[in-house]
Amino acid sequence: MNAYTLLPFIVLIAAMFLMTRSAKKKQQQAAQMRNEMQPGSGVRTIGGMYATVKEVNEDTVLLDAGPGVDLLFAKNAIGAVLTDDEYNRIVHGIEHDLKSDADLVPDDASSLTETDGPAAAAAASDDKIDLGKKDAVEDADAAGAAEAKAQDEPKKTDGDSDAK
Repeated sequence: MNAYTLLPFIVLIAAMFLMTRSAKKKQQQAAQMRNEMQPGSGVRTIGGMYATVKEVNEDTVLLDAGPGVDLLFAKNAIGAVLTDDEYNRIVHGIEHDLKSDADLVPDDASSLTETDGPAAAAAASDDKIDLGKKDAVEDADAAGAAEAKAQDEPKKTDGDSDAK
């Protein structure tokens, strides 16, 4: 046997080794995350339920899903341990205070068009705004008159000419 016939088998074995190695690494990271859970931390289960860890045992976790609702889950059923900010944002809708320091963008454009005070705003609202409707109507009338004049004139054929 030469090396060219063994090459596909070697490549296949190497690919399988790399895939199992990355899967094993992900499993180790997930197990480490589950082992670092502490009471009071927010978690998301693999089913998508958000809860707070109440008690951690060897193979199980007691979760507080709401007032008076305690659920017992296997540790393997915990999909992610969340940070406090992320848990509060998802469950309670509480944003972190970093946004309060930045300038806020208004929901409407009224603040972008304001002038120097209420007197100027009142004066601006009294002025009529010309949207050019008169010009458009006059242009349409002129075009209609030119079209009517063109219809009144006799049509010329290829043999007719204006020269005499």
